[in-house]
Amino acid sequence: MPISSTAPSPTSIPSTVWQARGRHVDSAAADVLRASHLRQLKEEGVVDDFQELPEERVFEARWRVEGEVTVRARLTLTDEEWVLVAEAERAWNPAWPSPAGKFWPLGPEAEWDHDTVVGLRLRHVNRLPEDDQEMRRLLKSCARESWAVHVVVHEAMTPDERGLRPLAGLLPPGLEHRVVEHRAAPHQLRAVNWALKALDVQVPRGGAVVLPPLPDGHEADEFTVRSVFLDGTPPTELIDVLTRFAALPRRLPGDAEGAVTALRERWGLLTVEEELARQRELVAMYADALDAMTKSRDLYREAAERANEALAAYRAAGVPEPPAATAEQQPASPLQQLTRTFERLKRKPSKDGDGVS
Repeated sequence: MPISSTAPSPTSIPSTVWQARGRHVDSAAADVLRASHLRQLKEEGVVDDFQELPEERVFEARWRVEGEVTVRARLTLTDEEWVLVAEAERAWNPAWPSPAGKFWPLGPEAEWDHDTVVGLRLRHVNRLPEDDQEMRRLLKSCARESWAVHVVVHEAMTPDERGLRPLAGLLPPGLEHRVVEHRAAPHQLRAVNWALKALDVQVPRGGAVVLPPLPDGHEADEFTVRSVFLDGTPPTELIDVLTRFAALPRRLPGDAEGAVTALRERWGLLTVEEELARQRELVAMYADALDAMTKSRDLYREAAERANEALAAYRAAGVPEPPAATAEQQPASPLQQLTRTFERLKRKPSKDGDGVS
C-alpha cells in the first residue's frame, strides 16, 4: 500500500502502525511460531498468508480486518526478545484484533508475554515491590526502556476476586498486548507517589495514572483517572484514557524506527499482483538505465572523435602529443557504466517497501 505524502515524520509513531516489543522465555520460541499457530490460522482463513525468513529469524503475515483493510506484520526474534510491527491501510483501530495474537498462542501457558523490563508481564497484574527504592528503580526503567504503555493503579481498598483480575481482558483487543498494569496496594500510596515524583506524575487514591513519556503538548492530568472501581466491570474512564494515549502521536521508542523501516522496505510476502507490479517496475528501471547509458555512450563517442581530431591537429602542427592518461584517470566505458548501474538497481529496494497493502 502506498504511504501518503503527508505521513508522519520518522521520529513519531504513524497512526497506521501498531508496535510492541517483549521477551520470550521459551528457548523454542521460533518453533512455537512456525510449528502450528500461523499455519493453523491460515488454514482457518484468519490470515491470508505468512512466511518465515529463517536466516533472519523473521516471520511475516498478512491478513484483513473489517473484510477489506489489509494489515501487514513483521515479527523479528532475537535470543531473548521479539519485536512486532504491523501496519494497516488506514489509521489503526484499537477494536481490531491484536497482531500479537496472529503470531503467538494466547493460552495461559504462553511464555512470550513478558515485558522487556525484567519481572513484568503483559496481560497480568504486576504488584509493585514493597521496597521503596526498588519500586522507584522499576518505574523509572519502565518509563525509559519499555515500548509498552504502563499504567499504575492504586487499590483504595483490598478488592475481591473480580477486582484482582487483570484489566487486560477488559481493554480493546488492540491494547491488550501493549499495556502493562502495575498495582499498588492500599498501604503503598505514599511510597508509590514518592517513586513517581521523579517522573513528574502522581496517582490519586483509588485512581490510576499513565507513566511518561507523554506525547508532546500534553500534561499528566490528561492521563490521570481519579477513581477506578475494581469490581470486574469495565473501567470506562481508564479505558478511554489508555485508548487516547495509545492513539496520540508519540516519539518512536528505542529502535522502533528501524523496525518500521524494515517492515516497509524489506517486506517480502507479496501477492501475485504485487509481484507483477514489482517486475514491471524493475523492467521500467532497467529501460531507463539503458536509455541513459545509450545517451552516455553517444556522448562518449562524440568526445572521443573530437579528441582524435585534436590529436590529428597536434600532429599536423608538429606539437608534441599530450601524455596518455593512466588507467585510474581513464573514464569507464559505456559498457562498464551500464554494468555498474544494473548492479545498483539490483541492490536498490523496491518501492513496494514504501508501504503496506
